[in-house]
Amino acid sequence: MARDYKREYKVRSQEDRDNRSHRRRARSLLQKKLGIKKLRGKDVDHKDKNPRNNSRKNLRVRSKSYNRSHNYA
Repeated sequence: MARDYKREYKVRSQEDRDNRSHRRRARSLLQKKLGIKKLRGKDVDHKDKNPRNNSRKNLRVRSKSYNRSHNYA
């Protein structure tokens, strides 16, 4: 059974969509600063867990396995 990504995107709340766009913006900011090679296989993490706070002091680079293994409530 195939997923209908278009429908799933429409069903999401506006806040979820905004958070995702801010997370993507944070990754692009670090790519410009550090370069693409340094982020290969890594995730961008927000120290305060607020995806809308994209200040440079709040962003850090983490390995995907470490970043995705923690369950933040």
